[in-house]
Amino acid sequence: MAVEPLSQNDVEERLQELPGWTTDGDRITRTYSFDGHFQAAAMVIHIAQLQEELNHHSDLTLGYNTVSLAVNTHSVGGKVTGLDVELARRVEAIAPGHGAR
Repeated sequence: MAVEPLSQNDVEERLQELPGWTTDGDRITRTYSFDGHFQAAAMVIHIAQLQEELNHHSDLTLGYNTVSLAVNTHSVGGKVTGLDVELARRVEAIAPGHGAR
């Protein structure tokens, strides 16, 4: 996948397909809630596996019953790229299986 910065319009357009994801400066973000800590921790492990598959590692934060991501591409000056959107799509695909909301 080509790693080129997306325009703000492109980012906003792509995020329309990803409910709950928003822009925060030069990154896209999302926080998921869970019924308990174990579900949140399991989601973090699964996201880490996705990040390894893509060789694309974002900021990932585990709270008591939350998981937060802040995603951008450091190699293009911290801008949002198609790779960031792809990671967000993959995370969205696994979230329901972990009870995320």
